[in-house]
Amino acid sequence: MKLILDDSGAWKRFAPLTLTRPVGDLRMGIFTNSERWKIAFPQAEIFFKTEDYLSKRFLNTASEALSVNATIIPSQALMLRIGTMNENEQIRSGEVVLATAGNGSIKSQWNEEVLIIDQRWHIYQKNDLALKQDFELITKNRTSKHISASNTIIGDKNLIFLEEGAKVEASIMNTQSGPIYIGKDAEIMEGCLVRGPLALSENSVLKLGTKIYGPTTLGPHCKVGGEVNNSIFQAFSNKGHDGFLGNSLIGEWCNLGADTNTSNLKNNYGLISTYSYEAGAEIETDIQFMGLCMGDHSKCGINTMFNTATVVGVSSNIFGAGFPNKFVPSFSWGGQDTVAFKFEKAIEYANNMMNRRGLKLSEEEIAILHYCNSNF
Repeated sequence: MKLILDDSGAWKRFAPLTLTRPVGDLRMGIFTNSERWKIAFPQAEIFFKTEDYLSKRFLNTASEALSVNATIIPSQALMLRIGTMNENEQIRSGEVVLATAGNGSIKSQWNEEVLIIDQRWHIYQKNDLALKQDFELITKNRTSKHISASNTIIGDKNLIFLEEGAKVEASIMNTQSGPIYIGKDAEIMEGCLVRGPLALSENSVLKLGTKIYGPTTLGPHCKVGGEVNNSIFQAFSNKGHDGFLGNSLIGEWCNLGADTNTSNLKNNYGLISTYSYEAGAEIETDIQFMGLCMGDHSKCGINTMFNTATVVGVSSNIFGAGFPNKFVPSFSWGGQDTVAFKFEKAIEYANNMMNRRGLKLSEEEIAILHYCNSNF
C-alpha cells in the first residue's frame, strides 16, 4: 500500500510550522499524519505532495498510490475505509475531497464527521478531538504499564496509558476532561498537576511542579516546565522553566528562556489579528484566544514577553527588553529592532543544540533552511 499525503493547496496556511515540513508531517493529537497512517497500516509506504524545496527530505514520488488530503485527521474508521478503496474511487465529505484512487471517477460520500484543519490555529483549537481519536487508536486492545500509587488520580484511571519505560510519581492526573497518554521513556516528575487530554511523547519530560491544562501535546524529546495551556510542541523543543504558554504552537528545536510569557488574550477581550504567510500581511480572525506560533530552530532569551498572536519564523533568536514585534521574520536577531541572523551562525547554533542529542543537520535540512532564509 502506497499513500501520498497531499498538502491540498493549504501548505502556506500553516506556516511557519510548514516552512520546514509538509502538512502531513505536522503533529496534532498524539501523532503526525504520517505516523498515524503507519500505525493503521504498518506496511504502508508514505509519500508527500508538497513544495518542491521540501521534496528532497520528504519523498514525493510514488506510482499507483492513494492520494490522501493531509488536512484531515482521520479516525480509525475513515482510515480503514480509505485503505479499502476501489480502483478509480474518490471519497468526499460534502465538497471536501478526502482521498482519491486512480482517476477518481467514481464518487463516494463519507457521511460520518471528519476532523479537518483549515487554519493554523485549528491545530490547537481542534486538538481535543485529535487527542481522543489517537488515544483510542494507540491503546486499542493494549494494557497500560502500572501506575504508581504515589499519584493521585481524578476521574477514570483507564484513561491514563503509560508506555514501557514511562515514569510518573507523586503527581495529580485528572482525566475528567480527556485521556492522558505517556509515551515510551517519558517522565512526569514529582508535583506536577495534569488535566487531560495530554500527550507526553517518547522521551519527553514534565519538570518538577509543572501545571498542564489540556488539550496539550508535547512531541518527542521535549522538556517542559511552568504553566502550559492548550499548546502543541512538535518535537525536540524546550520550555524548561516557569512562565506561561497558552494556545500556542511551537516547532522543533525551539527553546523558550526562563520566565518567558505569552499573552493569549487581548486586554479588550476582542477578536485576534495575526500574521498570515498566505496573505503576506496581518489578517483578522474570528477567534479570541491565540498565543505564540514559533517556527523550527527559533529561540528566545530569559524574561521574553510575547504579545497576543505573535508569529516567529524559522531560526530566529529573540532577546531584549519590551515586547518583540508581533511578526518576526525568519533568521532575525534581536527584539523590537532586529537585524539579520547570519546564516552560517544560525546553522552553527542549530547544530550545537542538536549535538546534545547526538544529531546534526542533514544536507537536505540545511537546504530547506537556506530556502527559508532567502524567502521567508
